[in-house]
Amino acid sequence: MEILWIILVKDVKMRIAFCTDLEKSVLVSNFEKRGWIQVSPDEDWNFYWAGTLTCRNIFSVDSGYRMNDFQAINHFPNHYELTRKDLLIKNIKRYRKELEREGSPLAERSETGRYLHLDFVPITFILPADYNMFVEEYRKSPLSTWIMKPCGKSQGAGIFLINRLSKLKKWSRESKTPFNPAIAKESYVISRYIDNPLLIGGKKFDLRLYVLVTSFRPLKAYLFKQGFCRFCTVKYDAAVQELDNTFAHLTNVSIQRQGGEYNSMHGGKLSVQNLRLYLESTRGKSVTERLFANISWLIVHSLRAVASVMASDRHCFECYGYDIIIDSKLKPWLIEVNASPSLTSTTVSDRILKYKLISNILSIVLPPDGMPDVRWNKTPSPEALGNFELLLDEDLAAQDDAGPSSSSSHGSARYGRPSNRWK
Repeated sequence: MEILWIILVKDVKMRIAFCTDLEKSVLVSNFEKRGWIQVSPDEDWNFYWAGTLTCRNIFSVDSGYRMNDFQAINHFPNHYELTRKDLLIKNIKRYRKELEREGSPLAERSETGRYLHLDFVPITFILPADYNMFVEEYRKSPLSTWIMKPCGKSQGAGIFLINRLSKLKKWSRESKTPFNPAIAKESYVISRYIDNPLLIGGKKFDLRLYVLVTSFRPLKAYLFKQGFCRFCTVKYDAAVQELDNTFAHLTNVSIQRQGGEYNSMHGGKLSVQNLRLYLESTRGKSVTERLFANISWLIVHSLRAVASVMASDRHCFECYGYDIIIDSKLKPWLIEVNASPSLTSTTVSDRILKYKLISNILSIVLPPDGMPDVRWNKTPSPEALGNFELLLDEDLAAQDDAGPSSSSSHGSARYGRPSNRWK
């Protein structure tokens, strides 16, 4: 086996072998353009773009599979620490508490107890375990609206809004899911609904941003500059009688494309660049700069919140789909993080964007010779970044700290608000 891998390394161009669970054109065409050959998972492979279940099986103790130095795969073993809705919240809460114990100024609170710098997720509880705490919070402002999501589902499945405790109790009875922590049931998160979203043309939208992580320890993260907004097809209405109108409240494309107002030409999407231009013209340049700096800030700290618990296997990298909502005060809120953001193209622009996304990812996660190698330090050249920008590289930050002779071009991403060049 070792001899075979040595031959593969020496004959990179002809012998890089890939396999994938997803026969998406943006994937396969990128691989084939590089001269790679497709093989089955049972054969010797160098690069695997896999589904999360496949990854779980590969890293399972029961599988007995041991990856070679010249193999790479697109998920970390326990990626769900960031992408499961309940675990994301648990990790962020733990991260805040750890910083508080350390006396970090990042964990500073206001007189009302609100985090001043780490307040980037809505107030959230996990049900059934936190049911009593949720009720206590609900009674502080009984006219508020909350959004309920099943932890293990995606694409908007099972999501609904409530504004009365009786509605939650009624749902619990009808779904046969009593909120009894002693009974193991499917868990849900319930979050305070962002009921003052920024609207454009009267419609609600969220941001889908792509974040590439090549290592969690040290943390190395990159942001794709060509994200997009996903719009609802129906104008936003916060009235009680409209709470069940998913076309006004839920931005998921899988939901919106079922509505009669869906436009297949633009797919209900607007580029981040055009959003920025709109905000600069309506709110001002400095306010817009601050918004995008705050978005980078929340991404970095959501990653730091899970870095200590993530299995940072050197064979792995991951492209996460971040969903962020901006409220009317231009405050960004992290809604959720997706482990397998859709690579389905709904429009021509979508296909171009996602092809470029995959191409840029490959240039960053692979060494200059193109062959996966766990011994590589995972520091790509500036030319390899393409449409990605560096959010944080703790290796480079350590070099900056070593002295003035070190490279300082990445220093702005060290400890505080990362650099922002989304132009």
